[in-house]
Amino acid sequence: MRLLQSQTGGDVSVEVNAAPGPDLTKILNDLRNEYEEIIDKNRREVEQWYEVKIEEVNRQVTSSTQDIQTSSHQLTELRREMQNLEIELQAQLSTKSSLENSLAETDARYGCLLQQLQGQINSVEEELASLRCEMETQNQEYKMLLGIK
Repeated sequence: MRLLQSQTGGDVSVEVNAAPGPDLTKILNDLRNEYEEIIDKNRREVEQWYEVKIEEVNRQVTSSTQDIQTSSHQLTELRREMQNLEIELQAQLSTKSSLENSLAETDARYGCLLQQLQGQINSVEEELASLRCEMETQNQEYKMLLGIK
Protein backbone atom coordinates (compact mmCIF):
# COMPACT_ATOMS: atom_id res chain seq x y z
CA MET A 1 0.00 0.00 0.00
CA ARG A 2 2.83 2.19 0.68
CA LEU A 3 4.22 1.44 -2.58
CA LEU A 4 1.04 2.46 -4.22
CA GLN A 5 0.84 5.57 -2.20
CA SER A 6 4.33 6.54 -3.09
CA GLN A 7 3.55 6.11 -6.75
CA THR A 8 0.43 8.19 -6.56
CA GLY A 9 1.50 10.69 -4.00
CA GLY A 10 3.44 12.96 -6.21
CA ASP A 11 3.18 16.65 -6.56
CA VAL A 12 1.18 18.00 -9.39
CA SER A 13 1.80 21.47 -10.55
CA VAL A 14 -0.56 23.06 -13.08
CA GLU A 15 0.14 26.38 -14.66
CA VAL A 16 -2.60 28.11 -16.56
CA ASN A 17 -1.84 30.94 -18.85
CA ALA A 18 -5.19 32.69 -18.91
CA ALA A 19 -6.03 36.29 -19.45
CA PRO A 20 -6.83 38.08 -16.24
CA GLY A 21 -10.62 38.20 -15.62
CA PRO A 22 -12.55 41.39 -15.77
CA ASP A 23 -12.26 43.58 -12.72
CA LEU A 24 -15.74 43.14 -11.21
CA THR A 25 -15.18 45.88 -8.64
CA LYS A 26 -14.52 48.42 -11.40
CA ILE A 27 -17.58 47.28 -13.37
CA LEU A 28 -19.78 47.53 -10.26
CA ASN A 29 -18.40 51.01 -9.47
CA ASP A 30 -19.08 52.12 -13.08
CA LEU A 31 -22.66 50.79 -12.90
CA ARG A 32 -23.13 52.49 -9.52
CA ASN A 33 -21.87 55.82 -10.98
CA GLU A 34 -24.23 55.50 -13.99
CA TYR A 35 -27.21 54.82 -11.73
CA GLU A 36 -26.28 57.72 -9.44
CA GLU A 37 -26.08 60.04 -12.47
CA ILE A 38 -29.49 58.80 -13.68
CA ILE A 39 -30.91 59.28 -10.16
CA ASP A 40 -29.45 62.82 -9.98
CA LYS A 41 -30.84 63.64 -13.43
CA ASN A 42 -34.28 62.28 -12.50
CA ARG A 43 -34.19 64.17 -9.17
CA ARG A 44 -33.37 67.46 -10.96
CA GLU A 45 -36.17 66.86 -13.51
CA VAL A 46 -38.66 66.08 -10.72
CA GLU A 47 -37.55 69.16 -8.75
CA GLN A 48 -37.98 71.36 -11.87
CA TRP A 49 -41.39 69.83 -12.57
CA TYR A 50 -42.34 70.33 -8.90
CA GLU A 51 -41.19 73.96 -8.94
CA VAL A 52 -43.16 74.64 -12.16
CA LYS A 53 -46.29 73.03 -10.69
CA ILE A 54 -45.90 74.92 -7.40
CA GLU A 55 -45.47 78.16 -9.32
CA GLU A 56 -48.63 77.43 -11.36
CA VAL A 57 -50.58 76.61 -8.20
CA ASN A 58 -49.30 79.78 -6.52
CA ARG A 59 -50.37 81.84 -9.55
CA GLN A 60 -53.80 80.21 -9.48
CA VAL A 61 -54.11 80.81 -5.73
CA THR A 62 -53.08 84.46 -6.19
CA SER A 63 -55.53 84.88 -9.07
CA SER A 64 -58.32 83.18 -7.12
CA THR A 65 -57.58 85.31 -4.07
CA GLN A 66 -57.73 88.47 -6.17
CA ASP A 67 -60.98 87.29 -7.77
CA ILE A 68 -62.45 86.57 -4.34
CA GLN A 69 -61.39 89.99 -3.04
CA THR A 70 -62.81 91.70 -6.13
CA SER A 71 -66.07 89.77 -5.83
CA SER A 72 -66.26 90.51 -2.11
CA HIS A 73 -65.70 94.21 -2.76
CA GLN A 74 -68.35 94.22 -5.50
CA LEU A 75 -70.77 92.38 -3.21
CA THR A 76 -70.18 94.94 -0.46
CA GLU A 77 -70.72 97.79 -2.92
CA LEU A 78 -73.91 96.20 -4.26
CA ARG A 79 -75.23 95.67 -0.74
CA ARG A 80 -74.48 99.29 0.11
CA GLU A 81 -76.17 100.46 -3.09
CA MET A 82 -79.18 98.23 -2.37
CA GLN A 83 -79.50 99.74 1.14
CA ASN A 84 -79.28 103.26 -0.31
CA LEU A 85 -81.94 102.39 -2.89
CA GLU A 86 -84.19 100.93 -0.18
CA ILE A 87 -83.79 104.10 1.88
CA GLU A 88 -84.56 106.21 -1.19
CA LEU A 89 -87.59 103.99 -1.95
CA GLN A 90 -88.90 104.47 1.60
CA ALA A 91 -88.40 108.22 1.29
CA GLN A 92 -90.24 108.27 -2.05
CA LEU A 93 -93.07 106.16 -0.62
CA SER A 94 -93.32 108.53 2.34
CA THR A 95 -93.38 111.53 -0.02
CA LYS A 96 -96.05 109.84 -2.15
CA SER A 97 -98.16 109.11 0.94
CA SER A 98 -97.78 112.71 2.11
CA LEU A 99 -98.75 114.06 -1.33
CA GLU A 100 -101.76 111.71 -1.52
CA ASN A 101 -102.92 112.92 1.91
CA SER A 102 -102.41 116.54 0.84
CA LEU A 103 -104.37 115.86 -2.36
CA ALA A 104 -107.20 114.25 -0.39
CA GLU A 105 -107.32 117.23 2.00
CA THR A 106 -107.28 119.66 -0.94
CA ASP A 107 -110.05 117.69 -2.69
CA ALA A 108 -112.13 117.71 0.50
CA ARG A 109 -111.55 121.45 1.04
CA TYR A 110 -112.41 122.35 -2.54
CA GLY A 111 -115.39 120.01 -2.41
CA CYS A 112 -116.69 121.95 0.59
CA LEU A 113 -115.95 125.26 -1.17
CA LEU A 114 -117.74 124.03 -4.29
CA GLN A 115 -120.74 123.01 -2.22
CA GLN A 116 -120.78 126.44 -0.57
CA LEU A 117 -120.44 128.16 -3.93
CA GLN A 118 -123.13 125.93 -5.42
CA GLY A 119 -125.35 126.84 -2.48
CA GLN A 120 -124.66 130.53 -3.07
CA ILE A 121 -125.27 130.10 -6.83
CA ASN A 122 -128.53 128.31 -6.11
CA SER A 123 -129.67 131.05 -3.72
CA VAL A 124 -128.63 133.76 -6.25
CA GLU A 125 -130.50 131.87 -9.00
CA GLU A 126 -133.54 131.65 -6.74
CA GLU A 127 -133.27 135.37 -6.08
CA LEU A 128 -132.89 136.02 -9.81
CA ALA A 129 -135.89 133.82 -10.53
CA SER A 130 -137.97 135.62 -7.94
CA LEU A 131 -136.71 138.98 -9.24
CA ARG A 132 -137.61 137.92 -12.75
CA CYS A 133 -141.07 136.95 -11.58
CA GLU A 134 -141.43 140.24 -9.79
CA MET A 135 -140.16 142.10 -12.85
CA GLU A 136 -142.55 140.26 -15.11
CA THR A 137 -145.34 140.97 -12.70
CA GLN A 138 -144.34 144.62 -12.52
CA ASN A 139 -143.95 144.68 -16.32
CA GLN A 140 -147.44 143.29 -16.74
CA GLU A 141 -148.79 145.78 -14.19
CA TYR A 142 -146.95 148.56 -16.03
CA LYS A 143 -148.40 147.44 -19.34
CA MET A 144 -151.81 147.29 -17.77
CA LEU A 145 -151.36 150.74 -16.40
CA LEU A 146 -150.18 151.96 -19.82
CA GLY A 147 -153.13 150.21 -21.38
CA ILE A 148 -155.49 151.97 -19.01
CA LYS A 149 -154.06 155.35 -19.72
